[in-house]
Parts: sequence; C-alpha cells; structure tokens
Amino acid sequence: MFNTIDEFLTNWGHESGSTQKILDALSDESLKQEVSPQDRTLGRIAWHIVTTIDEMMSRTGLMLEATPEDAPVPASAQEIANAYKVSSEAMEKAIQEQWNDETLKEEKDMYGQMWTISTVLSLIITHQAHHRGQMTVLMRQAGLTVPGVYGPAREEWAAFGGQPPEV
Repeated sequence: MFNTIDEFLTNWGHESGSTQKILDALSDESLKQEVSPQDRTLGRIAWHIVTTIDEMMSRTGLMLEATPEDAPVPASAQEIANAYKVSSEAMEKAIQEQWNDETLKEEKDMYGQMWTISTVLSLIITHQAHHRGQMTVLMRQAGLTVPGVYGPAREEWAAFGGQPPEV
C-alpha cells in the first residue's frame, strides 16, 4: 500500500522500467510462444499488461490517454513495447495532475469490490510482476535472453564476475 503519490511513482518507476526491459527483449517471432493452445501466448500476455493500465485505472476515474483494453494484439514486439511506454507515461502524468495523497484513501468499485486507490496502485504493480514472471518462462522457451529484473539473469552473472546458479 502507498501513503503518498511520490511513494507510488518511485516504485512504479522501478517496476515499469523492469517491465519495459522485458518487453524490449521480445522478438516478433517470440510473440507466438505458448504454453498450450488453451493459454495466452507470450504476445497476448505482453499486450494484456499494456491494456490493463487503461482498463484498471479508468475504473478509478483517472482520465488518461492509454492503449484501450479492446485494442487488437499487434504482431510487432516493438509496437507492444512502445505502447507500454506511452501508456505507462500517460498514467504517471495523469496521476500527478489529477490525484493527491488524500486520493489514495478514496474507495472505488473494482470488479464488484470496494478498493482504496492505494490498493489499486499496489495491485497494478503486482499484476504486472505476476505476468512478467510468466513471460520470462515463455521467453526462455522461445530462445530469448531474459534480462534481469530483481537480480541478474543467468547471462548477466558473468558481468558481475560470478557463476550462474547451479541447475
């Protein structure tokens, strides 16, 4: 939970930067990677992260120009990464312009439950962290190099002069 807008924006800066690194590492071909035909592809998960910014934040009453929930999934990894950057920055700007610390205490109907704005902001972060985890597994299966998020990825250990964890 957040007590101030600045606390959220600081945390969002790190988290959105991590998400951007993951999205920037995707290739057009990798977007088709799937666990099974019944599950979302890597591209669909990535696009879900992008469109959730508008979908979730619009439920709070925040007015922003972000990629709408019903926008079709692009075939281009670069388009997905660019859309995330634009939507993330639009959300940050809208929050700075429209909300203050007291706004965080307001309750909104979110999916049939009453959540504070602070809870919504916490959940949008954990939501994308959850999906980043799914994406990194699919990225490995697609043969991509996965960038480190909360620590170095396997390929990054050498840059720190260390050995990758044992398999």
